[in-house]
Amino acid sequence: MNITSTSAIIIAGGKGTRVAGAAKDLPKCLIPIGDKPLLQHQIEFLKANGLLNIKILIGHLGDKIVGYFGDGTSFGVNISYFKEKYPLGTAGCVKEFETDIGDEDFLVLYGDILAEMKLADLFLFHESNAAAATLVVHPNDHPHDSDIVVLDERSAISAIIQKDNKSGFYPNCVNAAIYVLSKRVFKYIDKDRFSDFMKDVFPKMLMHGERLCGYRTAEYIKDMGTVERLAEVRADFADGRLGRFQKGQQRPAIFMDRDGTIVKKIDLLRREEELTIYPFSAQAIRRINNSNYLAILITNQPVIARNLCTPNELKMIHNKLETLLGQEKAYLNDICYCPHHPDGGYPGENSALKIDCECRKPKTGMIQYAAERYNIDLKASWMIGDTTADIQTGINAGQKTILVRTGDAGKDQKWRIDPDYTFDDVEQAIDFILMSRDLYSSYIRAILDKIHVQKDATPIVISIGGLARSGKSTFAAYLKNSILEANLSCQVLSLDSWLLNLNERNGKQNVRERYRYRDIERDVREAIDGKDVVIKRYNPFTRAVDSTRIFSLGSSRCLIIEGVPAMDIAGLRNMSKLKIYVDCDESIRRERLLRFYRWKEMQDKQITEILCERNQDETPYIVDSKKYADIVITLQGRFT
Repeated sequence: MNITSTSAIIIAGGKGTRVAGAAKDLPKCLIPIGDKPLLQHQIEFLKANGLLNIKILIGHLGDKIVGYFGDGTSFGVNISYFKEKYPLGTAGCVKEFETDIGDEDFLVLYGDILAEMKLADLFLFHESNAAAATLVVHPNDHPHDSDIVVLDERSAISAIIQKDNKSGFYPNCVNAAIYVLSKRVFKYIDKDRFSDFMKDVFPKMLMHGERLCGYRTAEYIKDMGTVERLAEVRADFADGRLGRFQKGQQRPAIFMDRDGTIVKKIDLLRREEELTIYPFSAQAIRRINNSNYLAILITNQPVIARNLCTPNELKMIHNKLETLLGQEKAYLNDICYCPHHPDGGYPGENSALKIDCECRKPKTGMIQYAAERYNIDLKASWMIGDTTADIQTGINAGQKTILVRTGDAGKDQKWRIDPDYTFDDVEQAIDFILMSRDLYSSYIRAILDKIHVQKDATPIVISIGGLARSGKSTFAAYLKNSILEANLSCQVLSLDSWLLNLNERNGKQNVRERYRYRDIERDVREAIDGKDVVIKRYNPFTRAVDSTRIFSLGSSRCLIIEGVPAMDIAGLRNMSKLKIYVDCDESIRRERLLRFYRWKEMQDKQITEILCERNQDETPYIVDSKKYADIVITLQGRFT
């Protein structure tokens, strides 16, 4: 379809009673956004997409609109007007242009929204679906007072839920007030009578078997129908979100697992009443919504293949999730699920879904689908989950990964891999993603400057020490990624690899004996000298070595060594070109310790005993070693 011959209708006759304070004596569409009226932004948006024939429905204070825009010549478009003598509603006023539209399908845009989207893709979707009407839909942060559009698996509209007629749970798939309509729509609109698209016309079309479709997009579309939303639109415009959200611009995403990450873990959750959201999930996802990241849920749902739950029942479960999030002004840009299961033998299973598919995690089919649909930059994206399968999925997709200690908390150990970062819950994880650059930037610049002045070929050893749960491993991982982004090679060694197994401890060893200082000095020296070193993999949950690997520094420019006693080991200090001590507010650190030991399934009495022991046999040595540090990093935030 050549949309340059298409007409666009802007419905700008509303009085704007909910923004009356901001509008004063202006029609709502002339309220300024930045240095231009909203309507001028809309006209420029249409022009940029090739729609030059614009018709504007005016009413209250409409003469001011005509006086500002005239026939559109000075704006490079052709504008004509229709002025309502009395309110005709969103559809009744469009009926007035029936004879002027021509044979082409046309666009309708409500006059209180700011939008930046690729209209050619919208028209292509409309044409390829042979739709009588296509509604642009998206999730928003106020679905409770929005009209909801229910889509089937092929994006056809099966129902419309009016904003004032909601009950139970519903999907967060909201009418965005941009439509592509065929001329068939006019036979469902009575002339000279009040008529609303969502309340009257579209439901009538569905009843008569017309094909209506929903075009779901993550591009910027936001109404400014209330004083609060007007302020948000102005802030978004000033921040440049419109340009960053364009479909041609790649965006990063935060992919999240469902069970054990966003909602409480229930084995084979199959009924909506079983779903309970974690108390921190909505706030965490709302923070994503206010950032440049997309929020996308990816979840394996073998309950479908095992016939424990139907696709419709799963949809009801996800409706509950979206409703609960929406009540907290949070939303998911999409929910992707895999219904398959590779193994057979379950009673009553659906054999058609018992396949080795490409979408079941840790395969990346769901991520690839979302990446293509939303133009996602996977290298700049994250995967957050509670299982090693989630982490392996992120690794397979080339993303950075975060394990959370909710749900399975990584104890499944199905995949022998390590996440980039580990946090207590998804809220901490998202805090880190969104705040770490600001928190660490000054330290990273100073460290990179010191690395760059090192000219000889000797590997640069950076030691990072500090008390337990002060944030060492998180900073070490962030530093490694920063060094790699600076096009320098880097590896990390954790001193926990040299800890005694739990069964080797007698309760009398201090930190210098538990960590086997002499072995650390010997192995690090050999690694720097280019030798292969056997490194043990210490499992913090079992407190024992569960595997080994051969470590080779190779041609790596930097070696980061992190662990509690890094500053206390004299030989390691002598090998280190840069020594960093990570400090933390003691009350925050103690809370982290409590959570960490509870994750290990210790009882509070046992935790108290361990904390007392560490205060005697570890803390004095490590605090004293702070004096050797070249850089002291003081963190007051939530990150572990």
